[in-house]
Amino acid sequence: MAAVLLNRPGSRTLLGQFETATADEAVVELYRAHYAGLVRLSAMLVGDVGTAEEVVQDAFVAMHGSWNRLRDPEKALAYLRQAIVNRSRSKLRHRAVVAKYPSAPPPDVPSAEHFAVAATEREEIMTAIRALPRRQRETLLLRYYSDLSEAQIADTLGISQGAVKSHASRGLAALRTLLEKAS
Repeated sequence: MAAVLLNRPGSRTLLGQFETATADEAVVELYRAHYAGLVRLSAMLVGDVGTAEEVVQDAFVAMHGSWNRLRDPEKALAYLRQAIVNRSRSKLRHRAVVAKYPSAPPPDVPSAEHFAVAATEREEIMTAIRALPRRQRETLLLRYYSDLSEAQIADTLGISQGAVKSHASRGLAALRTLLEKAS
């Protein structure tokens, strides 16, 4: 007894006995015979062909995976249509939610030029800092990069707080001069 996959006008695709057909054979035959029409159905529902193709592909994959659980393999096409309509509705609901709750615009990101200039400036500063005498360099780095107080710097370097103030003042003046020359 031959089974007809679709009773579409002008189409009588036979697969042999449906009960003995493997999932692969049945799905391939359904795909060949009905893919284009199912995509048109979904496209009319969702409004674009790309999404429609995705919906139809997903429905075929799902049907293939559940082929052995179909109660009546003769109704496979009806199952596909129902799955496509349901999946198309889901896509439309998803679009509605996305439209209702738009994502926040991406934050303003500095340009590549900004990063290049900042890297150049950073390199100039580091070169100038390296040119300072050791105590001035250590004092400035501990103060401005490690954010230590004068007392903490004095303890770290083993010098008085007055010496920390003196090294910081001279270091900043020398750094300013070095950076002005570099410009």
